[in-house]
Order: sequence, then structure tokens, then C-alpha cells
Amino acid sequence: MGSFLSSILGGAEAPAAAPENSQVVPFHSSARWQLHFNEVKDSDKLIVIDFSASWCGPCRFIEPAIHAMADKFSDVEFVKIDVDELSDVAREFQVQAMPTFVLWKKGKEMDRVIGAKKDELEKKVEKLRAA
Repeated sequence: MGSFLSSILGGAEAPAAAPENSQVVPFHSSARWQLHFNEVKDSDKLIVIDFSASWCGPCRFIEPAIHAMADKFSDVEFVKIDVDELSDVAREFQVQAMPTFVLWKKGKEMDRVIGAKKDELEKKVEKLRAA
């Protein structure tokens, strides 16, 4: 019955979008996020922070592409923040639309992509990971 309800409510696609072996790291605790971010924020490694929401259609649409990018760019860290779960983190990064991708490196925001713009995001990741 659960799968029947999921198919009616549109939830059937969610498990397929987030494979078990995904390189995208979700955060569900502000404290855990803050600890992690404090460890990596000054790193030379590019961090892509995906701010999204479970109810956001464009977020669900682009999610498989984000997982594919995380697999392709293994030298880049991809993290996912649900804006409803961690609204304080979303406020801290001044997120006002979903999805928003914040590209962070060497202690500062390098760029930002607002909306499900796969090609634009991929080009920026490609450019900034090598910079």
C-alpha cells in the first residue's frame, strides 16, 4: 500500500533520485553541519552546497544530475541541505529560492547558481574546481 500511496502522491521518484552509494552528503543537524563546515570551509577543495526542499519540483528534477556530477567530479564535495530542516543554515547563506547552489572554496563563496540550471552549474563546478 505504501508504494500505491507514493505513486499517487508523487513520492515514487524520490528513492531513485538518491542512490545508496551517492557521493552527495546530506546534513540533517545544524550542529553536525556547523562542525563539518568549520573543518572544510578554508580548504582548497570546492564545496557545492545544494539548498533544496522535499516539496520543490525543480529540486527533485535536478537531483539526479547533482548525483551524476558528484560521481563525475570526485575531487569536489557535494552536500545537501533541506531548507525546511535546517532553516537557520539557509538563512545564514541568504537562500531565498530553491534550488540554490552555493560554491564555496578557500574560505569564501566563489559563486552561486539559483534554479535548476544543470549546465550552468556544471560549467561553474568545472571552472572552480581547478582554480
